Amino acid sequence: MAQPLYVLEAVDVRRADEPDSSRAVTLSKLALPEIKRKTSGYAPGGGVGEVNFSFPQVDPIEPKFELKGFDPDMLRKMGFAAGAYDKWTFAGAVRNKQGGQILAARAVIQGVISSWAPDEFSVGEFFGCNYLLHEVTHYEFILDGEELWYWDFYEREGRSGGISWFGDIRTALGG
Repeated sequence: MAQPLYVLEAVDVRRADEPDSSRAVTLSKLALPEIKRKTSGYAPGGGVGEVNFSFPQVDPIEPKFELKGFDPDMLRKMGFAAGAYDKWTFAGAVRNKQGGQILAARAVIQGVISSWAPDEFSVGEFFGCNYLLHEVTHYEFILDGEELWYWDFYEREGRSGGISWFGDIRTALGG
């Protein structure tokens, strides 16, 4: 059977600890972060080529989004101070085009808003302000109640489909 076609129909971003901080009417673009495993190339002196080996680690995670107009809350709480982490909920309404159901998609991301880049302004147009998160230390993605991906820097945990890909290493290290 063919995989279902999932279409994202609506999105929102809000502070995870402030459910009433919805930005659904000002959010114009949302880019969930790229998930890329750490790799290292190795070409043995007596070998016939190079292999990029992957490791159970990820490259830095950097989500971004654009809001229309000014958002004073975002500017007041930009994380320039050490330890000023925010936990964000990136919410989506995803339609299964095969069956017609709407499914909830959630990404919970903890990081620091480290960049604010307003677009050029033209009279009669909505201008956007672009935000970028750095120092991401937690990222989880859930579709229709199923955890598809989980990663936490301080827990030293990474899971895909509920299966830990760092657990045996943590055990070997004694932790």
